[in-house]
Amino acid sequence: MPVITYTQPNGNQQTVKVEPGTTLMRAAVNNGVDGIIGECGGQAMCATCHVYVRPEYAQSLPDVNDDEDEMLDCTTAERTENSRLSCQIKIDSELSEIVVDIPAGQL
Repeated sequence: MPVITYTQPNGNQQTVKVEPGTTLMRAAVNNGVDGIIGECGGQAMCATCHVYVRPEYAQSLPDVNDDEDEMLDCTTAERTENSRLSCQIKIDSELSEIVVDIPAGQL
């Protein structure tokens, strides 16, 4: 079963196991991970699920699409080259683990 590790700004980590096909945002919301709001429900319309993907996992992800790119310009926390919307990252059998950092604020 794939594993997602969410790292809080203070360094605390929460690791959850998920079914393939689950998005990082849905896994966070379903498991009570602080700092991931997912206000729009995963439609790439609010940027309240912004995360920083660790560089060693970034190359395994699909490219940022136009909608995600536009929303990443609206994040509260600074956008970096590793910024992604967690609602746009689906865990599949090829991505058995991932570690992401949660920004200090989403709103």
